[in-house]
Amino acid sequence: MINIQEQLCDWDNLTLAYKNASRGKRGRQATAQFEYLLADNLLALQSELENKSYSPGKYRSFHIHEPKKRLISAAPFRDRVVHHALCNITTLYFEKRFIPTSYANRVGKGTHRALDECQRLARRYKYVLQCDVKQFFPSIDHALLKDTLKGMLPDDSALWLIERILASGEGVLSEEYAMVYFAGDDLFAIHRPRGLPIGNLTSQWWANCYLDRFDQFVKRELSCRAYLRYVDDFLLFADDKQTLWASRSALLERMKRLRLTLHEERAIPRPVTDGIKFLGFVIHPEKRLLKREKGIAYQRKLKQLLRTASTETLKASVQGWVNHLRYGDTWGLRRAILGKSNILGETYV
Repeated sequence: MINIQEQLCDWDNLTLAYKNASRGKRGRQATAQFEYLLADNLLALQSELENKSYSPGKYRSFHIHEPKKRLISAAPFRDRVVHHALCNITTLYFEKRFIPTSYANRVGKGTHRALDECQRLARRYKYVLQCDVKQFFPSIDHALLKDTLKGMLPDDSALWLIERILASGEGVLSEEYAMVYFAGDDLFAIHRPRGLPIGNLTSQWWANCYLDRFDQFVKRELSCRAYLRYVDDFLLFADDKQTLWASRSALLERMKRLRLTLHEERAIPRPVTDGIKFLGFVIHPEKRLLKREKGIAYQRKLKQLLRTASTETLKASVQGWVNHLRYGDTWGLRRAILGKSNILGETYV
């Protein structure tokens, strides 16, 4: 019989969790300190998880401003190891439930696959309804999320850990949340625990779980064959506007069950030939362009890097940006910003 708690505490799972959490971060102080006494630290975590005495530490919070201002909350490194240990076990069950066209944070999916699917559907259908959720991560309701996770997992043996991680994030995003009341709410609704810290691996997976019932509603009850979602940004396609207007009304009502709201002013059926602004690109049936503000933002960043960054840092930044741009029709843009072959002697166009 499956027991998630036992699998969670398994030594091989904990060592794998450390490897995953430290990937690309071994040069950081917190990671190095944990690694210095790796066996002792993992044994201590194993003991705390086995006797359920584990308690998360405090988050370190900061704002980022691309593409918009968001509060990122980073957990201590040992907590990130625990998050990976839990996700190593639980995501196998989540994946069995997810629809194929949910693309965020999943192996074999990701940004570029989502862009490909968006363009494929834009070539097949005439109209698109694009929606996104207001304050998605700050709005996620803990009670509804726990009920969803219980329904997706084979047992509730690790529910104590899920609840402890959720409780550790209470209040972290309170300043980011604008109170919304729903039908049947009273004044005590303001005290409902909500919000997932954006920096947690668990938050990324649980956000997908939270919207899984919504995905199933769109596919099964609305019978929408042409649908995809990336985090809280989702698109429905059809050959007539009337179908999408009817879907829009149903979507707004279904979101209320999740205690979420959409940006209604942006959720308007439009011809796909107008271009679909999605994941940093503007998708047309026959071309894929970078959003103008993305190009401007990187030009500013590049000027700063040229003044202050090391050669290694500059080259890594430019190469990473170009690798992303190659998924669009951006040859002219790359030539205009980077030149034919002039950044550090490399060819990027």
